[in-house]
Amino acid sequence: MKKKNYSIHIFFIGFLLLVLLISLQTEDISSWKEKLLAATQTNQSSTQTDNPAGDDMVNLLARLVNGEARGEVYEGQVAVAAVILNRVKSPKFPNTIAGVIYQKGQFSCVTDGQINEPIDENSTVYQAALEAMNGADPTNGALYFYNPSKTSSKWLFSLKTVRTIGKHVFALGES
Repeated sequence: MKKKNYSIHIFFIGFLLLVLLISLQTEDISSWKEKLLAATQTNQSSTQTDNPAGDDMVNLLARLVNGEARGEVYEGQVAVAAVILNRVKSPKFPNTIAGVIYQKGQFSCVTDGQINEPIDENSTVYQAALEAMNGADPTNGALYFYNPSKTSSKWLFSLKTVRTIGKHVFALGES
């Protein structure tokens, strides 16, 4: 009789429990369901809107843009969304939109709960997210963005700037 290998199943269950525990400890309980669902949607890169979870991913990306760049010009909103998608494609970051967005300590709107604000599909942040998911990238591959008046990170200031749009600076990763 062939012995079955359950290690992948155990790892996946452990991962889901870890996501649940982190969610319960760091944010209000209303967001844990969304994180858990996002973590189970796919284990592949998800940057196109033609997958089953595409609309949900556009909405999640739009909520990130809303939290990080709602007061910025439209091009700046597209650029913020593009940075998330550039990270999905980079081996340095998680390979899903949800994975990048919920990576610990990366985005203030996740930490302070603004990510949970509902988004109207007619809003500029939703349209910006959709445009980025359809290939627009005004940053030419940037992996980071920051507002220099709101950060004191020497590390961020050390990155090579590729573009400034509105109040955000867009930068490549380390050389």
